[in-house]
Amino acid sequence: MRVIDPKLLRTDPDRLRRAQEARGESPELVDRLLAADETRRTSIAAFERLRAEQKELGGRIPKASADERQQLLAQTKELAAQVKDAQSASDEAGSVFDALMLQLPNPVFDDVPRGGEDDFVVVEQVGSPRDFEAEGFTPRDHLEIGQVLGAIDMERGAKVSGSRFYFLTGQGAQLELALTQLAMAKASEWGFTPVLPPALVKPSAMEGTGFLGQAAQDVYHLPADDLYLVGTSEVALAAYHSDEILDAAQLPISYAGYSPCFRREAGSYGKDTKGIFRVHWFDKVEMFVYCAPEDAHAQHQRLLGYEKEFLSMLGLPFQVLEVAAGDLGLSAARKYDCYGWVPSQGKYREITSTSNCTEFQSRRLNTRARYEGGVGPVATLNGTLCAMTRMIVLLLENHQQADGSVLVPAALRPYLGGRDRLTPA
Repeated sequence: MRVIDPKLLRTDPDRLRRAQEARGESPELVDRLLAADETRRTSIAAFERLRAEQKELGGRIPKASADERQQLLAQTKELAAQVKDAQSASDEAGSVFDALMLQLPNPVFDDVPRGGEDDFVVVEQVGSPRDFEAEGFTPRDHLEIGQVLGAIDMERGAKVSGSRFYFLTGQGAQLELALTQLAMAKASEWGFTPVLPPALVKPSAMEGTGFLGQAAQDVYHLPADDLYLVGTSEVALAAYHSDEILDAAQLPISYAGYSPCFRREAGSYGKDTKGIFRVHWFDKVEMFVYCAPEDAHAQHQRLLGYEKEFLSMLGLPFQVLEVAAGDLGLSAARKYDCYGWVPSQGKYREITSTSNCTEFQSRRLNTRARYEGGVGPVATLNGTLCAMTRMIVLLLENHQQADGSVLVPAALRPYLGGRDRLTPA
């Protein structure tokens, strides 16, 4: 498994060191990789030299005299042991190198903001928060609105499944189904192939997409079957073409996957414990693209544009943030988040994200394309179109009315039987 192009490690290790420092990680890993690569290459060369010698010696035996044959057979036996040792050393050096490579994140672009979680850069603001005070009432939070509408039941969710689980009922269930239909309809209009992917995947899919590294603590694992519950359909969509060679003429290939998502939310104790903003399970429509590496930047802007269009259709005020290097996942070289306005909290919160993973995932998953110049890796990109629970939070809070009803954006009305509002139960 090759996470990055080994040529980059050998020809421009300083770029990898800079990327590590930008993420707040030690560049020492790059030096260890260089040493391991040298050991690996030396071991391979030694093994191949001995193998060639063994082959040459074997070719001489049939032509040798009886006395010479005995001598050659003895040499062959001795050489076979050396070849076996050399192969073992080569395999071990390769395993060490591969293990270190798995720890190396995708090198971020040099112009990605430096810093951690709080060092994002706001690149755009769309719309303005409502002035509820001017309208003469104090906004309720989404849970109170959901209870008034008979749309959200947290108490029974906890009774059945535990904390951070919920039931969407009545108008809440209808709202999610409407959002799903709108998201998939728009994705199809934009050229995405709709997909209903499996929510359980093999370890190779999780590791290939980079979710068994720093994100492993947030993943649900089923040991009896050695399968993982996905935290995003990105995992299944990225692995869909693993070990395949695609036709470059068909690129970009775009999928829109709808699936349940499961996250342990490790480390989030005490955060967003009320309501459905941060939960262990939610449904999501995810965009995923395979493209030629040189087209990845344009495809990233395309995905961001679709996210912005979808949020604007729903009449939600939001900001576009470029995420700092230290807050990027293992596979992303650049990432944009859209943060929607949550009136009850008086701040913007993350509702979508889109990442350019360059060749990182395709190299791990062995997904390539046949180009004019030969076979090579593709780039992969992902983007959230609609994470249902958080979108419902924003819709309920931003479009609530003083009488307890919630206005339905025009784009959603065809999927709710033409209704223009949700009304108290």
